[in-house]
Amino acid sequence: MNNSSATWGSWYAPDRTNCSGDDTLRVYQHQVYAVVYSIILAPGLLGNVLALWVFRIYRRETKRAVVFMMNLAVADLLQVLSLPLRIYYYLNNNWPFGHPLCLFSFYLKYVNMYASIYFLVCISVRRCQLTVNPLKYKMKQKGDMLISMFGWLFVCVTCIAFPFLRSESEKQAVCFAELPTKKISVLFATVLMTFAELMGFIIPLVVVVSCSILTVLSLKTVTMEGIHDFGEKRKALKMVLCCTVVFLLCFAPYHITLPLDFLVKAETLKDCATGNTIRRSHIITLCLASLNCAVDPIMYYFTSDEFRKRLSKPEIPDNFSLSRRLSCLTASGNIETN
Repeated sequence: MNNSSATWGSWYAPDRTNCSGDDTLRVYQHQVYAVVYSIILAPGLLGNVLALWVFRIYRRETKRAVVFMMNLAVADLLQVLSLPLRIYYYLNNNWPFGHPLCLFSFYLKYVNMYASIYFLVCISVRRCQLTVNPLKYKMKQKGDMLISMFGWLFVCVTCIAFPFLRSESEKQAVCFAELPTKKISVLFATVLMTFAELMGFIIPLVVVVSCSILTVLSLKTVTMEGIHDFGEKRKALKMVLCCTVVFLLCFAPYHITLPLDFLVKAETLKDCATGNTIRRSHIITLCLASLNCAVDPIMYYFTSDEFRKRLSKPEIPDNFSLSRRLSCLTASGNIETN
């Protein structure tokens, strides 16, 4: 491999001729992804559809970051809807759906990951704001929709780099991480890696952890509202801590192995045993990153009163209640007339 270039992509790169075991690693990767994605599919689909149904109803009635939770559910749902194609590919070792659909499914994976990170940060910041300075954020923030739109635009534009760096394979059967990658300069690859780690992991991690600390400290503050205020702060703390746990569980391992995996693919780390260990670990951490679309609905249930109440005790729609009252008044009027 030329020292002036590096490959940004999968272990499938044809330059790797010094190490054996690529076929074994390919079988391992297909088996792990097929099992994990099959497990995620049903709970991820059901949980996020229910989340959107609940948050749509309560969107105008609460100020507790529901808009951000709705967008997080949309991001998760996008990934879930792409899982059947991935499951088919990893079970059959064949991609018959064409190169454009392959790239689009590949693109959705990263859009979901970084959109989820963005909205987890937004949820943490908003709940922290409502706890630390409740008077300033007493009313529902109209800017939440604009913040969400900016987040989607930013994520969708920056994630274009992932499919852009892939080229169509001469073997039409391959897709996703096994697509051939374009050779780019070491400088450009380093810039992309630094940007992904900084914007997708380090800065969000600092913000989420800071929100957790500030929310914990706010519990020590005595306010005029007394016990009620303390109860609200505890609910906010539960939400912020859950966002932190989801972030650390699902996304931190992936972004730790990402630069190591890049070094292996760029053949900077030449030891075969170390390279195989890193590549296998990276497969597992990518599965953890995918797990967030099934974990997020669980977070909603245990941290959102609106979500839990709506599922445990469905309310009668307002129009149904109004119709019922009108029917009762009409019936009583008929009785009096008779």
